[in-house]
Amino acid sequence: MEANFSRRSQQQEHLDKGDYTKEEFEQCLIELQWVNRWLGDARTLRHTVLQQIRRRDKRHFYILDVGAGSGELLRVAAQWAARTQKTALLAGVELNPASARAILKSSKLFPEIVAVRADAFRLPFADKQFDYTISSLFTHHFSDDLVVALLKEMTRVTRWELCVMDLHRHPIPYYFYITVGRVLLKNRLTREDGALSILRSFKPDELLALARRAGLQQARLERHFPYRLALRAPIEYRKNSETELPDEAGTSADKAA
Repeated sequence: MEANFSRRSQQQEHLDKGDYTKEEFEQCLIELQWVNRWLGDARTLRHTVLQQIRRRDKRHFYILDVGAGSGELLRVAAQWAARTQKTALLAGVELNPASARAILKSSKLFPEIVAVRADAFRLPFADKQFDYTISSLFTHHFSDDLVVALLKEMTRVTRWELCVMDLHRHPIPYYFYITVGRVLLKNRLTREDGALSILRSFKPDELLALARRAGLQQARLERHFPYRLALRAPIEYRKNSETELPDEAGTSADKAA
């Protein structure tokens, strides 16, 4: 594939096209967990949302992860909550039924984690339902116009802050990925989609401009190692009664079936 860093690539990834086998997808989820744990957004989550929760000294918090994959970041948040003696309710939204089931399968030790199969553009939650709404390596799958629509819908269900984590479109991570990554990663989807993800992702001013279009005028853009962007947007709200998950967000596996 030809690398062009001046603008976002419009080429679809295998995960978007659906041209993969069940076995390839399951192996992809496993490799993505490894990538996210060591090179991905777990570190960024700790230095953004979880750090703010600690600073606010919140004893209870609700996080929604949109496009949660296998729920790796939800488990990072659950482990952190246990270490810091906080209680949490953590919900992962996935449209793909296999991913929704993977959240439950990989999170058996964390009853505070629930999986909801739903459309990210039509979230089945009430306004201001969650303290924080996050997404990781998700927005680059969509056109600019759809990213704006996604940010608006995520904002609707958020009380405190929106945190969108994605890749920085830059030559260094791209060429690192297509050389070292191809040696370490065995799955076709992880190798090929990972490189394309970088080309489909954002430069800092691009992502910030999309946030402005979505009405997030107070949004700011942070850079995190390694070549991660974190769009953070405080949400103005009026404090109402304690947040509760609606009935649609049940904890049974049926919700992810």
